[in-house]
Amino acid sequence: MLVNCVVYQDGKKLADIAQDEIHDYLAKPGCFVWVALRDASDAELDAMTQQFDLHELSVEDARHGHQRPKIEEYGSEIFTVLHVVEAVGEELHVGEVNIFTGSNYVLSVRNRTEQGFLGVRARCEREPELLRHGSGYVLYALMDAVVDRYFPVLDTIETELEAIEERIFANTSARANIEALYYVKQKVTTLKHATAPLMDAVGKLYGGRVPAVCAGLGEYFRDVYDHLVRLNQSLDSLRDTVNTALQVNLAMITIGESEVTKRLAAYAALVAVPTMIAGVYGMNFDNMPELKWIWGYPFALGLMVVIDVVLFLRFRKAGWL
Repeated sequence: MLVNCVVYQDGKKLADIAQDEIHDYLAKPGCFVWVALRDASDAELDAMTQQFDLHELSVEDARHGHQRPKIEEYGSEIFTVLHVVEAVGEELHVGEVNIFTGSNYVLSVRNRTEQGFLGVRARCEREPELLRHGSGYVLYALMDAVVDRYFPVLDTIETELEAIEERIFANTSARANIEALYYVKQKVTTLKHATAPLMDAVGKLYGGRVPAVCAGLGEYFRDVYDHLVRLNQSLDSLRDTVNTALQVNLAMITIGESEVTKRLAAYAALVAVPTMIAGVYGMNFDNMPELKWIWGYPFALGLMVVIDVVLFLRFRKAGWL
């Protein structure tokens, strides 16, 4: 679906144009066209390929989708793949944005994502002095918007992890805590897959040899790179925290099992002593001590009670009961 198709000149919007007018404006000096598509069909991609003369390999990647975040050069064209990560309830929804950037055009194709980039277009139009840089600045603005949207997702994951950590020490279900921690770890991995490859790719757009489209915008792409570095460092730290929380949860399970084992051993000892004494006196031999003694039976019961009381106090002092 065609979202919008706009032509710009000298940093200012000239007009919204029809799809069949694109080629005419591409031929005008100082103009560039910015087209946005959503969930584009094969026919729409074919039409844009003819209008912008897109490279067949980049179009093939956009057509099939599910690509790894990357930035590739095809002559004067830059093909960018970005993952859009959105928090939908307790789930993370991963979409994809493919951006074709040439000297006088930008074509963005977003798939499987609800949040658009109308705000990015409005921002660029409010900054004509920067929009004069042309399509390269639009590429930066789109990348910056996608990367900035990762931070709220990261905050959501951190908040979820903090809640789980509180539950670990609140005697809640250990199995539920482990499942929740693995779920958080899965979210961290999902966000990591979106940011780590992109960080390596963005590093090619500033410093040293850069594509002609991005010339003069090194500080802007470096800013995106800095945000990605911060994100990846936070994700690495978060992943370590999740692993530590898992180990703590398992350690607390082990401690709990040890406490149960000690209690069972203590109760077993309390039962074993009377059982032993009763077993000795129940053998019915003729020459057993106290067999004919009138106080023999009370003595045996009292001995059981005294020994159990002593054992109970010792176990209680040791913390087993």
